[in-house]
Amino acid sequence: MNILICNDDGYLAQGISVLARVAGEFANVRVVAPERNRSGVSNSLTLDRPLSIREAENGFYFVSGTPTDCIHLGLHSLPEFKPDLVLSGINHGANMGDDTLYSGTVAAATEAYLLGIPAVAFSLNDYSDRYWETAEKAAWMMIDRLVKNPPPKPVLWNVNIPAVAPEDIQGIKTVRLGRRHHVQSIIPSRNPRGEPIYWIGPIGNISDKETGTDFAECEAGFITVTPLKIDLTGFEQMQEVAQFWQNGAC
Repeated sequence: MNILICNDDGYLAQGISVLARVAGEFANVRVVAPERNRSGVSNSLTLDRPLSIREAENGFYFVSGTPTDCIHLGLHSLPEFKPDLVLSGINHGANMGDDTLYSGTVAAATEAYLLGIPAVAFSLNDYSDRYWETAEKAAWMMIDRLVKNPPPKPVLWNVNIPAVAPEDIQGIKTVRLGRRHHVQSIIPSRNPRGEPIYWIGPIGNISDKETGTDFAECEAGFITVTPLKIDLTGFEQMQEVAQFWQNGAC
C-alpha cells in the first residue's frame, strides 16, 4: 500500500513526523506538506502565483502553498507514487465541530476524497506537547485497521485524539460534530504607522457538547471518528425553493 501524508502545520511539525513514522511501519509513505504553517486556510487553492515543490533533507517534500495545493502537487508533480490512502495531520490541536470548516488538516483529506482516494484527518486535542506518545499509539491503532481492512470506496473521516496518557485511551467511538458559539472575534490594533489593523481572535466557546459529540467523547478519553460529507445541497429546502420560484413566495 502507498500512503500520501499531508498536514497544515508545515513539513517541520512534530505531528507529521509522528504520523509518517507510524504509517511507515505499514506501507510505502510519501510526505508532501506546506513549507510553513497554513492553519485555518480551509480548502483554498493558490491561484495568484506559481507553486514550487522541493525535497527536504529528511525526504519530505514541501510546497509553497496550501494543504489543498499539496495534495494536487503530490499527485500530479510526483506521478510515480500512486496513493491508496491519504492521511492528514497529526494536527497540533483538535479539529471538532464548526472548526472542521476552516481546518487545513481536514481540507487536505477532503481534497483527496474529492479526487477519489480514501482519506483520514488526524488531530490531537492538546497544545502542550505532552501527549505525542498518545497520538502515536492512536495513529498506530487506526492505521493498522485501515491497512488490514482498506475502505472499499472513498471515505472522508475526521479523527480527534484525546489528551490522556496512552494507557488511558478508552477506545474508538464514532460521533457527530458538536457546535461552537459564534462570537465577535475581531481584535482591533494599530501598526507602527498608526494605521488600523485587525486580528482574528480566539474561537468561540462550545455550545453543543452533548453525549455522542466529538467534544464530549474525546474529552472522555475516546479516539473520535466523524464521517464527513461534502454535498452542500439543502435537500430539505428543495420543494420550498421550487415553490418560491413557481409561486413567487415561500
